[in-house]
Amino acid sequence: MESVVWKFIWTAVNVAALAVYSGRGTTAQRPFAFASYYGNHMVLQQAPQRTIIWGYAAKPGETITLSISGKGEVNTTSFNGPMATTPVWSVQLPAIAAGGPYNITATSSEGSIGLTDVLFGDVWICSGQSNMQFTVSMGFNATEEELDAFNHPNIRVFTVALGGSPFEEYDLLGISEPWSVPSPETIGGPAWSYFSDVCWLYGKYLSSHLKYPIGLIATSYEGTRVEAWSAPNVLKQCDVYDVSAISDDAGDVSGVNPNADSVLWNAMMRPFLNMTIYGVIWYQGESNDKPPSSMNRYNCTFPAMIDDWRDRFHHGSVGQTNPLFPFGFVQLAPRRDNVVSTTGFTDIRWHQTADYGYVPNARMKNTFMAVAMDLPDFSSPWQSIHPRDKQDVSMRLCTAGLAVAYNQTHYSTLNGPYPSHFTILAQEETVQITYDKVLEIRSKSGFEVTCVKSDSSSRPDDNSVWFPMPITSHDNTSVTLNYSQLCLRSRHMVVSAIRYAWRESPCPFKQCAVYNKDSGYPGPPFIRHVKQ
Repeated sequence: MESVVWKFIWTAVNVAALAVYSGRGTTAQRPFAFASYYGNHMVLQQAPQRTIIWGYAAKPGETITLSISGKGEVNTTSFNGPMATTPVWSVQLPAIAAGGPYNITATSSEGSIGLTDVLFGDVWICSGQSNMQFTVSMGFNATEEELDAFNHPNIRVFTVALGGSPFEEYDLLGISEPWSVPSPETIGGPAWSYFSDVCWLYGKYLSSHLKYPIGLIATSYEGTRVEAWSAPNVLKQCDVYDVSAISDDAGDVSGVNPNADSVLWNAMMRPFLNMTIYGVIWYQGESNDKPPSSMNRYNCTFPAMIDDWRDRFHHGSVGQTNPLFPFGFVQLAPRRDNVVSTTGFTDIRWHQTADYGYVPNARMKNTFMAVAMDLPDFSSPWQSIHPRDKQDVSMRLCTAGLAVAYNQTHYSTLNGPYPSHFTILAQEETVQITYDKVLEIRSKSGFEVTCVKSDSSSRPDDNSVWFPMPITSHDNTSVTLNYSQLCLRSRHMVVSAIRYAWRESPCPFKQCAVYNKDSGYPGPPFIRHVKQ
């Protein structure tokens, strides 16, 4: 093991402002301790990556000896960290294979502190807004899931307390649930508290395939925009204007508006940079469906946030977190019933893929996605924006994650189908859409077409008129659609673009049109300019 002094990570902080705001500034002193997110029962990142452990000391220049049962020990020296007289120490562990448990002990002139029952495996952060904060106790089959928790002792869970800050924080402001072994109590906490349903189910399904420890860190905040989770440089890159961090009617106990620019990045994500992680999953976007400026920028802000997190986690862990770590997300589920809305959620779903319609893609490399548009729950007691079926969502996300994050490429064949080719047959006045998977067709509806004059060079826009274009026939890998009564030859009209499932709530439960025959997973929505 070796000592790591990563002062380049701890720069550019406004210490004076931090002192005024939080009272933890230049005069703050802490006893000999680990940083807040290290604890008994935790999971640290396994080999080949190496993980960092850091903490606090009473004074700089203090010698700290850290030992891991059966793995030796190392000496390091404390130094002044980001807040002048708050000395810190750090150690980079050797690469340790999956398994455990281990005991970790740190000793200084102040005494000894320790971590017990520590496992090594893969560490995943689960973040976003309310559908990620949504807890196991709120979802379908809650009792069954809570009782099943005992069967997964190699998964460990941790939940960050809600809180925002106008300044970058180097440790957490609060913890809702410390590292815990799964049980009905630790998994089935009160609504909106702990533990995240999607995070738990994703980790459980992942663990059942990988057969080694998984650490799950839940850090999410209901009703929040992507801007709150993004560092200032991301917002500048995407021309985002400032939203005040201090608000008289702020929903946060600290008096900070949780939707202000960067405040959740500062308080609920930034502190983890010095921890080695494997990947992130994300469920967010509902709060970016308005205003239009926020919605329209999502194709910039979301990919840019991912890029920035990757870069910062890589440098914060001294190169141990993959600079292209896997990032998975849930494409937005339905919301309202019987509402013919073709903006808002539809735009966000498209922008979640950087306007490609699928991931990974050239802009969003090493990402994976769970399609959820066919999982409405209009009778949810938590409002229809919070569907209770997190099991299907999490299984779809796990399947995609195994393919992308773990390079188990055979799982990629189970993803939802996506168009690979469009053929316009002008004489028959039909469009044939060829897909990349074997199809199961569950409905004839969901496709739409917009037409333009044959001599027009315009592309579809917000003023385009769209017509339903039902499936007239299909085979194992393609569907055929007829536009003869829509784009009329007599009026010199031709097909301009086709879109699919372009509704806030496009279909009844698991009854959209296009599915993968082998997995039952739905094809995602798309819009495609295909002027003949």
